[in-house]
Amino acid sequence: MELYEGGEKDIRAWMRLVRKLAWNFPGLETEEALLEYRRTVLRFMADGRALCASEGGQLAGILLFSRRQNRICFLAVAPERRRQGVATCLMREALSRLDQSRCVVVTTFCREDERGKAPRALYKGLGFQEGKLVSEYGCPMQELIRQAGGANNT
Repeated sequence: MELYEGGEKDIRAWMRLVRKLAWNFPGLETEEALLEYRRTVLRFMADGRALCASEGGQLAGILLFSRRQNRICFLAVAPERRRQGVATCLMREALSRLDQSRCVVVTTFCREDERGKAPRALYKGLGFQEGKLVSEYGCPMQELIRQAGGANNT
């Protein structure tokens, strides 16, 4: 598997994957929202904050991160590539680019939501712990936090 910084050349494949999975991401339900998301991804790509994982020329997973907020902003893996280590590789790379002297934050579905089962297991395996409950686009979510200088599972 190849990990690399995504660039404008990757935006079509990136958006194809996102459209396939948009049902699972609050805030991406409309065409207008997807167009705004595309603009956001291009800004992240221009700043070197977009990661891609590919194999055999196919995009297997994508991740956006914020250095300023020390946050994982978006992570998605192609359905046919799940449970093959794609998300773990992307997360380890992103964590290596974030400030380990500060807490790292990610938001995912609450414990009771079936959609959160796999991501919560991934994040907890990388040293994240449950944080506060929040709402994103009207959907109940939970922050998971990796403490500063905490578990070094990267």
